[in-house]
Amino acid sequence: MKRDLPDGLTRRARSFLGAHAVRLDARPIREERQWYLDRGVPAAVVDRMTAFHERWGGLVLPPAPMYDGGPLPLSAHSPEERAPDGWWFEVGSQRTAVPYSFMIGPAGEFGLDGERWAPLHAGVEGWVESVALHHHASLEAKRITRVVGEDVERIDLDGYEPVREVRGLADAWWRGTDTLVAVYRGEADCLDFPRGRTAWMYSGLDWWGLRGGVDDDEVVV
Repeated sequence: MKRDLPDGLTRRARSFLGAHAVRLDARPIREERQWYLDRGVPAAVVDRMTAFHERWGGLVLPPAPMYDGGPLPLSAHSPEERAPDGWWFEVGSQRTAVPYSFMIGPAGEFGLDGERWAPLHAGVEGWVESVALHHHASLEAKRITRVVGEDVERIDLDGYEPVREVRGLADAWWRGTDTLVAVYRGEADCLDFPRGRTAWMYSGLDWWGLRGGVDDDEVVV
């Protein structure tokens, strides 16, 4: 996928999409606009879905390390209102049988909707950046360690800085002197399942491994 790369991403994420993602044909939401309006979906919500679909619709990412790979492909459908908070819509089908949906929240958050709503990133851009960073770190790390359950909370992140481009909420990345740490709390939050907390630690990284060519000045959140 070399053309039609979404804007608002770091060079690392754009390079990842260009090399490893594909874009399928996706029916434009505007063709279904009146159908949604006739069923009570506000025009502003349909506009949000249309904007999302035109930017991301049909995009297929390689599997993420959690949530059984993430949505496949990205798309906008099935809006629903939850008073008093606003409107959500789904953003792709599950790759496997997981007990939650992938959704965009009222403020644009990307997250999991299971027993309760668990926003993972402040926008879908953060999800894409996270998948891209996992791919990069997996190739560069000398050692990868997986930590689960209560042990996740015992990871010492003193001296680490947040990786801002992933726009972390329930999920977040942290950068140390030679290590990247990815913390995933989405399943623990949306399923009320504390043992679902998972962290991946990518160690033995040099400057390139820690950043993949991305400088702080490039990151806009």
